[in-house]
Amino acid sequence: MATGVQIVFDCADPDTLATFWAAALHYKKQDPPSGFASWQDFLKAQGIPEQDWNSASAIVDPDGAGPRIYFQRVPEGKVVKNRVHLDLNVGGPRDAPHDERRRRVDAEIDRLERLGARRSRAIEERGEYFVNMFDPEGNEFDLQ
Repeated sequence: MATGVQIVFDCADPDTLATFWAAALHYKKQDPPSGFASWQDFLKAQGIPEQDWNSASAIVDPDGAGPRIYFQRVPEGKVVKNRVHLDLNVGGPRDAPHDERRRRVDAEIDRLERLGARRSRAIEERGEYFVNMFDPEGNEFDLQ
């Protein structure tokens, strides 16, 4: 049996990044524990001070297939290039025509920029087209 994984982002603002990545990946924010109408209700019941309510957030695949992604607040900012990044496969199947894949990637760039992402650079090599992007806190990811 394969080992399950969770992807973790260190960040300054967990709620903002969770909101961005939920929209980018078509995920949803994780529901609060059973018996609580909201995360605020749960945190208040646990005695967590209000200033710590945005110390973490998580998103989940609504279909249950993809990994949980967890965002945790850390005091230091991002200072170097990511050693690991996500590739969002938005272009469609590899056997789709190149122009169609490129059109899909470009459409997703526009959508993600409206959500707060920034474009870095487009790369075309070996018949592939992908675009390097930054999320709202500067974490790199690619659209292909």
